[in-house]
Amino acid sequence: MFSRRPTALHRSLAPSRLLGALLLTGMALGAGQVHANDPPPAPKAAAKKPVADITATSAASPKEVGDQLREALGTAVPAKKKLTIVVSGKAAGNGTPAPVSAKTARAAAVVGHGQTVHISSVAAAPAADAHGGEAHWAYEGEAGPQAWAKLKPDFNVCALGKRQSPINIEDGNTLQGPAEAVKFNYVPSNGTVVNNGHTIQVDVQGDNSITVRGSRYRLLQFHFHSPSEEQINGQRAAMVVHLVHKSDEGQLAVVAVLLQPGETNPLIDKVWTYMPLDAGDRVRMPRELLNLNELLPADQRYYQFMGSLTTPPCTEGVLWMVLKQPSPLSRSQLKLFTQLYPNNARPVQALNGRPVREAQ
Repeated sequence: MFSRRPTALHRSLAPSRLLGALLLTGMALGAGQVHANDPPPAPKAAAKKPVADITATSAASPKEVGDQLREALGTAVPAKKKLTIVVSGKAAGNGTPAPVSAKTARAAAVVGHGQTVHISSVAAAPAADAHGGEAHWAYEGEAGPQAWAKLKPDFNVCALGKRQSPINIEDGNTLQGPAEAVKFNYVPSNGTVVNNGHTIQVDVQGDNSITVRGSRYRLLQFHFHSPSEEQINGQRAAMVVHLVHKSDEGQLAVVAVLLQPGETNPLIDKVWTYMPLDAGDRVRMPRELLNLNELLPADQRYYQFMGSLTTPPCTEGVLWMVLKQPSPLSRSQLKLFTQLYPNNARPVQALNGRPVREAQ
């Protein structure tokens, strides 16, 4: 009888047959199918991901960024290990530097080395405005009117000038008599409402102008102050609108329209409707919505004097005309503005013997 015990030859062939059977079964079932007795597949190499997001300012040098990263990681990264840093740019308009986060940097060391660290480079943009360039100025605090001349060399006229605005106008000290009327030529126009961080301003597009003293001045923009910067016999109005014009020769002429609580002002209602709430924002008004005739009082007699811009750089040589009769605005219109800008009026400046004409 033949023995059922496997011979050496049987033992050597059995694994091969078993392997062949398994291979045939695998082909029948389809490639890629995993069986319980199959050896575990080799682990796939994990895709490299950015280890950390670290933020630095554009003012930081590569050495400073490296030092901050090294300090954050401490001894977690061996000196000879390669660490790739990828810098991506981001624009930031608030001018606030964003420091490197040590917590985030340390997280990079936990994941592993030889990987990529993404650093967002924040460009700190200087704050610019329509009134006075890049230097920060304000209506109160350390950057208030008393310090304007010290903030920037171009602002020194704010302290040294002898024909500064606004002023207090005393009826008894004015030059009273006949004076030419200001000819207003305002038509329906387009406008863009701007919150420049100091006031609400409307940039005007259209053929709007005034004619006075034999010259034509084109309207550029108008803006608001609360309370009024000008004083009449020591009294301020609730608000004032300054309509800024410029002649072909480059001279500025400003018409000041005082505002006192009363009826709703139709023009201010249109401007407030499109008022941007954030500093630096601009909102375009519908076409031909602006008509400055809606702002002017019926009596257009005025006080006239030579003065300056009431905001830095306080440039002098500006022709001022302050209309004597105020225009109305509602208390709700006044409240809306003062909630944003409760006090954006420069204190009155010395007259220094300047004549003030009062048109009769």
